Amino acid sequence: MTKDFDREDWASAYRNVEEELTDVEVFPTKGIIPKELNGTLYRNGPGRLERNGQWVHHPFDGDGMITALCFKAGKIKLTNRFVRTSAWEEEEQAGKFLYRGVFGTQKPGGALKNAFDLRLKNIANTNVIRLGDELLALWEAAGPYALDPTTLKTLGLSTLNDALKTGEAFSAHPRFDPGHHESPRMVTFGVKTGPSSTIRLMEFASEGPDAGQLLSERHDQFNGFAFLHDFAITPNWAIFLQNAINFNPLPFLLGQKGAAQCLSSGEGKQSKFCLIPRDSGAFAGEPPKIFDAPEGFVFHHLNASEKDGEVIIESIYYNDFPTIKPKENFRKVDFNSIPEGKLTRCNLNLSDGTISSSILSPQCCEFAVVNPFYQGIAAKYAWMAVAEKEIGNAPLQSIKKLNLIDGTSCLWSAAPRGFVSEPLMVPSKHNQKEDNGWILVLVWNGKRQGTDLVILQASDLKEQSVVELPIAIPHGLHGSWSTEQ
Repeated sequence: MTKDFDREDWASAYRNVEEELTDVEVFPTKGIIPKELNGTLYRNGPGRLERNGQWVHHPFDGDGMITALCFKAGKIKLTNRFVRTSAWEEEEQAGKFLYRGVFGTQKPGGALKNAFDLRLKNIANTNVIRLGDELLALWEAAGPYALDPTTLKTLGLSTLNDALKTGEAFSAHPRFDPGHHESPRMVTFGVKTGPSSTIRLMEFASEGPDAGQLLSERHDQFNGFAFLHDFAITPNWAIFLQNAINFNPLPFLLGQKGAAQCLSSGEGKQSKFCLIPRDSGAFAGEPPKIFDAPEGFVFHHLNASEKDGEVIIESIYYNDFPTIKPKENFRKVDFNSIPEGKLTRCNLNLSDGTISSSILSPQCCEFAVVNPFYQGIAAKYAWMAVAEKEIGNAPLQSIKKLNLIDGTSCLWSAAPRGFVSEPLMVPSKHNQKEDNGWILVLVWNGKRQGTDLVILQASDLKEQSVVELPIAIPHGLHGSWSTEQ
C-alpha cells in the first residue's frame, strides 16, 4: 500500500548548508558498517540556495557543495566543502546574487538589471569524480573545478593537462569504461550548440600514472540545437540522444528568463539517436550513424550494449520536457503536472536503420545505475530511485532493484518521511556475482530534518546500516565511489 508523503517533509530539504566539517567521525544508529567497504563516497549538489533573503528559482542554480564520506575498516569520517568558484567567492563577499542562473535565478533589480548580461556562473554542482590526483567538480556548461581529494580544498579550474581550453564546456556525465580496450578509461564529451551543434568526444586514461591524459578525441557536427545532458557507451560506440528541442533565446537576452527556461519541446521536430564511433573501437574513423528516436525527452541513460548487430540503450523517458515556469515556486511544485520518467529500452539495428522500443518499468524513476564493471555491456540488474506509487509522478522515496531480463524487482522504502537521492552501486571485490556488493544512498529524513546515509545489500536491498549525518544536505545530484587513497 502506498504511503502518502508530506510536501513539507520533502521541501524541508531545500536549505543552505551552514557548516563545513573536517574528518568528523560518524556512527551508525542502526546496523554496522561493512568492513569490506574501503574508499570514499563523494557527493555533489546545490548547497547554497538562498542569499540575502532571495531564493534561487530552481535548485539546479544552487552553488555546488561536495560531501566526502571516507570508509576505512568499518568506520566513516565526513568532510564537506563548498566549491570555491570565482563566482561563489564574489557572491559570498557581496552577500547577494551577482549572476543570473541558467534555470531562472535572477540578479536583484528585475529584467532591466538582468537584460543582456550573458555571463554564465560556473556553479560546479552536478557531479564529482576522482581522476588521478585531482577531484573534479563538474557542471556541463563550463570547465571542471579541481579539488584536493582529501581536504576538498578548491585548487582552481582544471584544463586536464591542457586538453581543455579556458571556459570550454565539459560534460558532468563522464562514463567510465572498465577496460573494454585493455586499460580502463574515462569517456566524456563537450558540446557547442547553435543552429548546428558540435560534439567533441574525448577519452582519458583513468588509472595509473597517466590518469587524466587525453588518449583520443574527435569532433562531429550535427544539424540543429543539441541539449545533451548525458550519453552512454559500448565498446565501439558513444550514443547520444538529441532531444527534439526548440531554443528561443530572446527572453534570456531581455532578462526575463534563464537560458534553460527558453527550451521547449520541438513540435514537428524529430529526436535523433547519434552513434559516434569510439576511436578505440572497431569502427574508428567512420562517420556517425543516425536513427530516428521515439518521442519524448531524456535527461539520463542507464546503460548501453551491443548484440547481434544491434545497439541496445536503456534510458529514462519523459513524455515532455519538464520545467519550472518563471512564477512557480520549486518548493511547491505540483508533481501531478510534471511527467514521470519511465525506464525504456531502445534496440537500434545497425544494418537496416530500424528501431524498436519497450518500457522496462512504468514506475516513476530517476538516477538508474548498473554495476560499474558492466558499463557498456549487457547487465542483468539495475538499481534506481523510484516513487512510492507505481503510476504517475511523485517524489523519489524508494530504491528499486530491477531484473532487466525478466522484470522482477525488489524495493527498499524510506517512505513516508524519507526521500532518496541517486543510489551508487559498489561491487564486492571478493564475489564476482553481478549483484554482490552494496548500495549507498543519501536519504533526507523529514522526521529529524537531516540527512542519513543508508547502506543496503545490493542483492536483496536488505538494510545494512543507517548513519545519521551531522549536516543537512539538500536534495542533490550525482556522485561517485573511489577506492584510491
